Amino acid sequence: MTRRNPSMIRTRSVVSWRAATRFASSISESGISTVVFIWVYVSCKLAGRQLRGRGPGQRQARQPSPRAADQVWADHQSQDGENNRADGVAVASAAARRGDSMTMRRRDVLAFLGGAAIAFPLGTRAQSVAMPVVGFLNSTSPDIYAFNAAAFREGLRQAGYVEGQDVVIEYRWANSDYTRLTALALDLVRRKVNVIAATGDVASARAAQAATKAIPIVFTVGSDPVRFGLVQSLSHPGGNATGITLFSSTLTSKRMELLRDVAPNATTIALLTNPENQNVEVDVNAAQEAAQALGRKVIVVRARGVSEFDAAFEMIEQRRIGAVLVASDPMFLGQRNNLVALAASHKIPVMYRAREFATAGGLISYGTSITWMYREAGIYTGRILKGAKPANLPILQPTKFDFVVNLRTAKALGIVIPQSLLLRADEVIQ
Repeated sequence: MTRRNPSMIRTRSVVSWRAATRFASSISESGISTVVFIWVYVSCKLAGRQLRGRGPGQRQARQPSPRAADQVWADHQSQDGENNRADGVAVASAAARRGDSMTMRRRDVLAFLGGAAIAFPLGTRAQSVAMPVVGFLNSTSPDIYAFNAAAFREGLRQAGYVEGQDVVIEYRWANSDYTRLTALALDLVRRKVNVIAATGDVASARAAQAATKAIPIVFTVGSDPVRFGLVQSLSHPGGNATGITLFSSTLTSKRMELLRDVAPNATTIALLTNPENQNVEVDVNAAQEAAQALGRKVIVVRARGVSEFDAAFEMIEQRRIGAVLVASDPMFLGQRNNLVALAASHKIPVMYRAREFATAGGLISYGTSITWMYREAGIYTGRILKGAKPANLPILQPTKFDFVVNLRTAKALGIVIPQSLLLRADEVIQ
């Protein structure tokens, strides 16, 4: 039997180590882990030992047939491909153990790993692709605005993005404390979100715009976004922001007219406002102009939060004000159940700005559904995630306004709704 020169064995061992090192280095950038590198080296060593432990005739007899090699490779490929590294290690270990049936040569090891280096990184990269992140900034709280958040997600779904599957949503709620919006917006910028949905009126939109000039912004507001400097124009917003507006203030004259028809004896009307809302001045001016045109007088009543509701309604009763018009504000919408309950206890007719108030028990409402606005904001956000530019997306405006009458509440208040109004109503709640 021919004996191998020890120095030659050591040299081949070094070559095996160097070859494995070079090969592992060449594929490391593709995502193959250190485990695969060790596998290369150990496999080479095992193959070398099996060759060194046999004579020329034995080595020839132990060579795997092409069919056997093909069977090993076919067995590996028959797996579902979900654990390429584990499969590779299993094949290598089996080859090392079954020396009496097959000897895995260096070329076999490297050829097999070459195929793994092509297939494995593809799966690794596919799994590592991060989902886009949307920052949802809102001035209220999740417990009272869950229905609007759901409408936003529905819009995203219509655009092809399902939360948790195609997109991640980072929620930031100010809990009706508008002073927190700036810090919350900056937090979303630090999070490096792909889009900021600045919902909850002008304060949220301004906070988002102050935080970033680069990240796209989709806002929802109740007033004219051009007047507040959010966009350059309704048709061509420019910059990094676009969104949806209800133009709620422009509907004030119509609301005042309907309220007069429901409460014709009310010569003084209270305008319930949130002084923290940046749109309050616009609402006050619009209400005063509308009331003057109808020969009515407006008194502004302020409430910054639910804790001030009782005092506001007590003042309305003390001053013998005949009716109330609720101004546009996300906090009022979120606290609609409390407002409706106070109106019922003080037996005073109230006009609200959206259907959600009437379905909660409010007397009458006129305007566009708020959920429509949030759904459209979700759709716009999805379009931006697909590559649309905010500067090229025109500001959306409602085209349908609903007049809703709650007859059950009218009966409880002792108010008779004129038949002419009932015929004009889009919805009558019995």
